[in-house]
Amino acid sequence: MDATDGNPRGTGSGTGTRTDAGAGSDAVAGAGSDAGAAGEAGRSPALRASDRERDAVVQRVQQAFAEGRLDDTEFDERMRAALTARTRGDLDALLTDLPAAAPGEAPAVGRGPGRSAIALKGSVRRAGRWRVPERYTTVVYKGDGWLDLRAAELSGPVTSFFAVAYKSRVTILVPPGVRVEMTGLGVTQGAADTDDPGYRLAADAPVIHVRGLAYKGAVEITTRPPERPALRR
Repeated sequence: MDATDGNPRGTGSGTGTRTDAGAGSDAVAGAGSDAGAAGEAGRSPALRASDRERDAVVQRVQQAFAEGRLDDTEFDERMRAALTARTRGDLDALLTDLPAAAPGEAPAVGRGPGRSAIALKGSVRRAGRWRVPERYTTVVYKGDGWLDLRAAELSGPVTSFFAVAYKSRVTILVPPGVRVEMTGLGVTQGAADTDDPGYRLAADAPVIHVRGLAYKGAVEITTRPPERPALRR
């Protein structure tokens, strides 16, 4: 009888032990689920985006443009969308079709073009991923100048340009989100850039100062390239 009684007690004790272990597993699983839910909440696309997160997306879009993954129109649209993004979801949507940048990966930057460029009845063209010195001078005589800064690396917080256009046009193409200061004679701003851009410039936004001198020509600063004429069929 004692042996018979002992078996149920032993079985009951073992069952109790297994039940306690199961409860512990449930508690651990529940805690893990709660932690996972908290982590998902921290990455919620509905959360408001910070200036640092916007800057990170802007840099990724610039890199994609330099790699040839985006055309002029797509680059301009995504840059402006990144600068005006309200939530993380808005920012994520701009990168869905772009490969993620590898940790610690830095975009390749070509050698700097020097501090000046002169063209006599010719052209000066700088575009793509290039390093811009803090001071840059370009003189164009009866030709054209094209300085594209949209994918360029600025050497400092303030970049100064001195542009001379004699019977020429010098166009300086800047990315959205930079502060532009213009002085001189014959210096103009692109027609598309005279309206409110729809975003607020950051207090530490890069500054591009342009001092120009144009005779029977123009020095133009714009964020959008001129439209290309449609091909005739």
